[in-house]
Amino acid sequence: MKKSKLWIGGEHIEPSSGEYFEDLNPSDQTVIASVAKGTPNDVDKAVRSARAAFHSFSESQAKEREAILSRAAALVERDRDQYLQLLIEEVGSPIMKAQFEVDYCINAFRAASGVPRRLTGQTMPLDRPGAFGMSIREPVGVVACITPFNVPLLKNVKQIAMVIATGNTSVLLPSEFASQITVKFAETLHEAGTPAGVFNYVTGNPFEIGDTLTRHPEIAAINFCGSPRIGKHVAELAAKDLKPVTLELGGKNPLVVLDDADLDKALEAATIGIFFFQGQACMASSRIILQRGIAPKFISAFKEIASGIKVGDLSDPETAIGPIISSRQQDRVKEHIRDALSKGATLLHGGTDWQGACCPPTILTGVKEGMTVYREETFGPVTSIYEVNSIEEAITMANDTDYGLSYAVFTQDINTALGVAKRANAGMVHINAMSIQDEPHVPFGGNGLSGFGREGTEADLDIMTRWKWITVQL
Repeated sequence: MKKSKLWIGGEHIEPSSGEYFEDLNPSDQTVIASVAKGTPNDVDKAVRSARAAFHSFSESQAKEREAILSRAAALVERDRDQYLQLLIEEVGSPIMKAQFEVDYCINAFRAASGVPRRLTGQTMPLDRPGAFGMSIREPVGVVACITPFNVPLLKNVKQIAMVIATGNTSVLLPSEFASQITVKFAETLHEAGTPAGVFNYVTGNPFEIGDTLTRHPEIAAINFCGSPRIGKHVAELAAKDLKPVTLELGGKNPLVVLDDADLDKALEAATIGIFFFQGQACMASSRIILQRGIAPKFISAFKEIASGIKVGDLSDPETAIGPIISSRQQDRVKEHIRDALSKGATLLHGGTDWQGACCPPTILTGVKEGMTVYREETFGPVTSIYEVNSIEEAITMANDTDYGLSYAVFTQDINTALGVAKRANAGMVHINAMSIQDEPHVPFGGNGLSGFGREGTEADLDIMTRWKWITVQL
C-alpha cells in the first residue's frame, strides 16, 4: 500500500502523531493510500518553515518565479496521464471533468508566470517642494490555503501559483479526500525548482488542524474554498486577528431560459450545468427557471436527455455522473430528495434508482419554500425546475437565494440579457452559456453565502500583496 507523508521544508516527513488514515476510492471503497494524519504541532512546523523561506523568497527576482511557474506548467503537461488517473481514482472524476481540470492547471501556471513582471506601483506628486512619492506592492508573508475535494487540482494551482508569483510562501491544508493529488502537485513544484519551504502541505482532519493553521500568528492571509458553514467559521477567526481572507463557498445557481431562447443551447447548458461531475460543483445549475412559453418543450427534451446520461464508467468520455464523494454526502443528497418529495414536490426523473454511490440525474418540480432543497446547496446531480410568466418574475425568483455565485440567462435579445445581468445577484453572469465556467485570469467569486473576495491572477493581488507608500525628500 502506498504511504504518503507530510511535505514540510522541501522534504517528506512523518506526522508527529505517528498516525495514518485511509484514503478511499469513492467508486469502490478500495484503499488508495495510507495518509499522514497531521497534528497542530505539524502545522506549526510547516508554518515556521514557510516563514523562514519567506525572507529569501520575497526578495527573489521576477524571472526566477516566472521560470518556476513556466516549468511547472510543462511538467503537468508531461505528467498529464498521471494527473488524470489520480482525479479519476481519488475523487471520482469522469474523464471529461478530469481533462478540464488538468488543462486548467496548465493554463493557470502559465497565467501566473506572467504576474511577477506586472507587480508594479505608481509614482505620484506630493505637496511638499522637492518631495518624490511612489507606491509599491509587496508580498504579505505566509498564506494559509485550504482546498476542497471536488476540484482539488484546480484549487491547488489557483491558490498556490499566485502565492509563488507574488513572492509569498504557503501552507496548504487539502481535503482529506484528495491527498494524493496534492502529493503529486508537491512533486511537480519541487521538480520545477520551488525552493524548500515555499510550499508545504499538512494532510489530516481539517476539523482537528484547520483552526491551528488559520489562527497561527505567522499566517498573514487566508484563502479558503469549501462550505459556507466552515467559511463563516474561518471568517470569524480571521476577523479576530484582522487577517485578510478570501472565501470561495457554495452556490444555488439559477439558469434562466426566456421564451425566445435557443432551445438546444439552453438544454446543453442545463445538462452540463447540473450533471457535470455529478453536480459536485459550486457553480452547478441547481435551479432552472423557465418562462412558460418555452417550458413544455424544454421539460420534455430535458427529461429525455437525462434518461440517456451515462452513469458510472469514469473512463468513458460520454460518462457525466460518477460516485458521490462520501457516504455522508450521499446521505445528504438522498435526504434533500426525500424531504422535497415528502412535502409535495414531483419527481420528473431519477431520484431513487442509485447505482451504488452514483445518484442518477434527478429533476424535481413543485419545489417550494420550506423544502430543504429550495434554499440549501445539495451538491449532487439534482435540479429543480420552476415556471414563471414574465422576465420580471424570472429575475425575482433567480435572486431569491442567500447565495450569489454564478447566473446563466438565455435569450436572443441582447438588451434583455444585459438588463438581467445588471440586476443579477451574482458575482458572475453568463449570457447564452452555462453557469459552470472558470478561467485562471478572471475575477472568480460570489456574494452572500457564496463567499467574499475574488480569485484570479489579477484579483488575487488584493489579498497576496499590500501597498506601501514611500517618499523621498530631494
